[in-house]
Amino acid sequence: MKTSVRRSAIFTSAAVLLLAACGTSGSATSSAPGKDEDGELKLGYVLPETGQLAFLGPPMIQSTNFAIQTINEAGGVLGKPIPKVVGGDEAGQEAVAAQSADRVLNAGVDALIGAAASGMSLAIIDRVTGEGVVQCSGSNTAPTFTDYDDGDFYFRTAPSDSLQGPILAKTIQDDGHKRVALIARADDYGKGLMDSTKKALEDGGATVTLAETYDTKATNYDQIVQQAKDSNPDATVVIAFEEGAQILQGMIEAGIGPAQKGVYGTDGLRSEELPALVAPGKPATLAGMKGTAPASASNPEYVKALKEFAPTLKELQFAPQTFDCVTTIALAAEQAESDDPGKFVDEMIAVTKDGEKCTTFAACKELIADGKDIDYDGVSGPLDFTDAGEPGQATIEVYTYNDKGQLQTVKTEVSKSQE
Repeated sequence: MKTSVRRSAIFTSAAVLLLAACGTSGSATSSAPGKDEDGELKLGYVLPETGQLAFLGPPMIQSTNFAIQTINEAGGVLGKPIPKVVGGDEAGQEAVAAQSADRVLNAGVDALIGAAASGMSLAIIDRVTGEGVVQCSGSNTAPTFTDYDDGDFYFRTAPSDSLQGPILAKTIQDDGHKRVALIARADDYGKGLMDSTKKALEDGGATVTLAETYDTKATNYDQIVQQAKDSNPDATVVIAFEEGAQILQGMIEAGIGPAQKGVYGTDGLRSEELPALVAPGKPATLAGMKGTAPASASNPEYVKALKEFAPTLKELQFAPQTFDCVTTIALAAEQAESDDPGKFVDEMIAVTKDGEKCTTFAACKELIADGKDIDYDGVSGPLDFTDAGEPGQATIEVYTYNDKGQLQTVKTEVSKSQE
């Protein structure tokens, strides 16, 4: 549960004024540009166009554009089309992400999509929600956000790593591994997923031989690789972004690569390009490596439509979750009959649960017009937002690389919140 009570129906004027004065509530009384209720829903994004997660930029940006096109083809929001999205680059650098957020906010947006990395969202969340602008990320998975005091203006369609960790642990143990080393980025994403996986492994009877974080700015990762090897594991989990390619190279050289031991990754390493980055010209090097990630290709109808919209797309990671961010925001505005984020924010949770089920913006919009409460089931699966503004369950994909270096989905599993 958040530190503040979500979606309270009644706010006293004194409380609103106090929170506005503190600059943390994101109250609708904010004087930031774009707060005027002009009947036009304006969206922006802060997503990785450059930097370590640049490979996630195209699927998330194109899915944002695709969602806007889909909404506009269904008549738009409040009878008006959503204008072209205002974009900014998070770049994998907190200062750049903050500058981008400021530019997007100054353009007068009502809601912001992003950031992609949990660390980059933490760099901008106070700016965004403090201005009373709704923020929705399709890829933030750090458990930190569940209890973050965001004034109730932050949401995510990506599941918390508290849901991914148990599926990763189960995958490892189902493969027969009993001694597992965990190495992770020293940030909220890495620590959160490592802790979740460690607990699930130990609860399942496995021995965690190492649970260590590393400095992402290190020039080499020989020390952490050696620590993993010295712990004598059956399998090693690497929770990383782009630097994971260098770590995997070190593991292979140390004799604890996929050819000798179990090797597992997470969503930060799920990339078509990973085998070529680790061992150029040797696609079989990562054969047998597995990993988990929020499912990105379990809705074939959506995947087909997105690829028709953006034929050059290679990656799909977090594309469906981003589509659902945009659609949920649009439906919340329809339900509230307002483009004012201070008003439609109160519908963000409601449109994802406890109503009549619908799976497209057009179908949901029609139900709203008929006075119905809706339950939007997204292209990433049922959202069923908890009071924390995040999915109450998640479809997690187990992926692998074959001997041709091709990324393949092994299966998907549903993980549910313990709330």
